[in-house]
Amino acid sequence: MTYVDGFVAAAKTADRDRYTAYAKEAAQVFKQHGALQVLECWGEDVPEGKLTSFPMAVKLEPDETVVFSWIVWPSKDARNSGMAKVMADPRFDPVTNPMPFDGKRVIYGGFVPIVEV
Repeated sequence: MTYVDGFVAAAKTADRDRYTAYAKEAAQVFKQHGALQVLECWGEDVPEGKLTSFPMAVKLEPDETVVFSWIVWPSKDARNSGMAKVMADPRFDPVTNPMPFDGKRVIYGGFVPIVEV
């Protein structure tokens, strides 16, 4: 069964093109290191909640948009191996290729699918 990494982040709305370019490059790196699929989604209908919400979770600022992403791997072992290679890949060096979002406000986790159609 596959394994999924999920992410929610806040990106500057004005930097959508920069974020998209970064995400396209990142997707290629993940795929080169074993990912089956990478999907990046730009928030369009992401309401504020009263108790919880995506905007609340990432401490969304007025000039930002919620980004929702996931990476599908063949297995957890493939993810662990692939993610280690991704993090060591020089294309992910934050000095030469800074992330177009605040990494301190990213929510992420690894998930085991329970329904896969």
